[in-house]
Parts: sequence; C-alpha cells; structure tokens
Amino acid sequence: MTPRTTGSPPSDNLTPQQSAMPEVNTVTAVDIKAALRAGFSDFLARPVMSGFFGLFYAVFGLLVVWCLVWLEKAWMIIPASVGFPLIAPFAASGLYEMSRRLQDEERFGWREILTVMANQRKREMGWMAFVTLFIFWVWFYQFRTVLVVVLQDSSFSDLDGFLNTVLFTPEGWTFLAIGTCIGAFLSAVLFSVTVIAMPMLLDREMDFITAMLTSIRVVKKNPMVMLSWAAIIAVTMLLSLVPAFLGLILSLPVLGHTTWHLYQRAVQPAEG
Repeated sequence: MTPRTTGSPPSDNLTPQQSAMPEVNTVTAVDIKAALRAGFSDFLARPVMSGFFGLFYAVFGLLVVWCLVWLEKAWMIIPASVGFPLIAPFAASGLYEMSRRLQDEERFGWREILTVMANQRKREMGWMAFVTLFIFWVWFYQFRTVLVVVLQDSSFSDLDGFLNTVLFTPEGWTFLAIGTCIGAFLSAVLFSVTVIAMPMLLDREMDFITAMLTSIRVVKKNPMVMLSWAAIIAVTMLLSLVPAFLGLILSLPVLGHTTWHLYQRAVQPAEG
C-alpha cells in the first residue's frame, strides 16, 4: 500500500507531496458488495468505538433540531435534516483510520484514533471540510431563496404550517420540485468530489485538489456503479434520521468503514 503518515503528528510546515495523478480502477457491483462486507466486519471488530462516531453524529443532529425549535425556526428542520448527511464524509474520518489500522493489523485505542483526527487540521483534510461546509451553506441559502420566491404569498409560523403549505398547495409542489432538483445537483457535486477524496487525504500526502479530481475521475469512469453507491448512502442516511437520528449509530460507522474499502478498490496503491 502507501507509506503511512497518519499515525504521527505532522510538522507545522508540512506541505503535500507533489505526485502524479493516481490511477483509478473500474469498479463493479461486486466491489461494492465486498466493500460492504468488509465495512460491516470492521464495525463488528470494534462496535463500541465505531458506534461512538455514529452516536456523536446523532447527538449533534438532535442538538441542531433542538436549537431550531428553541429559535422558533422549526420549519428549517426539513432542510437541515435533508442537508445533514452532506457533512457525513468529514465526520467519518476516524472510521477511515480505524479501517486502515484493522486492515494492517495494527493495535490501536481511542488515543491513536483521536490523535490522527486532530492532526488532520494540519493537513489537506481541513480544506475538504471547508468545501463540504460551503456546499452545506449553499444548500441552506438556495432553500431560503426558493422559499421566498415561490412561497412569497404563503404564511406559516411552525413546522405543521410549513408542511401543510408544501404538501397541499400548488405553490408548495412547485417549491418541492425546484428544491429537489437543486438539492440533487448539490448532492451529486459533493458526492463526486468527496467520496474518494476524503479517505485518500487521510491515507496519502497529497493536495486536496488532486484528491477531488481523482474522486471525480472515479465517478466519471464508473457512473452507474457510483450512482448506485450514492443512492445506497442517501437512502440509508435518510432512513436513519427517522427514529430521532438514532439509526446513525449503526449506519454511519458501517458506511464510513465501507467507503474506506471502496476507495482502496477504486484507486491504485501509491508507488513506494
């Protein structure tokens, strides 16, 4: 595989190594099934530690909902819940490191994993976090813009009023159609630039632009397979939100571990 640098703190002057564009592979449905099996196996190997990341993500989601209710912005729960999975790839960085160490049969505990996660602020992962949060912000901005333009004559002060307007009025149907199209486009963009880039940046020393371009190349080379994987992620994450976000305790770790194994199947190992 590639030289491992994730386990030790990088220097303050660390700069990504310049290297040739990584070679991408053809990925099939068999690879996704194998990655899912490996991801679930990693979860079973360390269920408490894996579940912690899912629990943290779920608690964060509940806090967001509580804040919106407290601010009397309950109608924003819908866009928040839909956009919430967009930041899951960055939240899964600890899971990628766990899978890497399990695969290499390295011993590790909480300290090693949390240290690696903290060290990512000195590497290119921070820029990917910025890209992710920027698209999340764009999602909220476009939601508010479409809301004002399409539902300008409608009034609602709570979540029930918002749902009644959206689900039972012609203006609401137009709002749903436009919002769905924009949301699908933003989700496709974010998935394309992060699905491989996130685990790659944890695994290798490279700049985030190269990682994003590699991720896009994987999606472009395997459009139907990667679209299927995106659909699996989207459906699983959205269903996990239904029982008070608690489904994320299982789904996020399994999907995170699986993404690591899919990345290794999608990109050729680095030389050296």
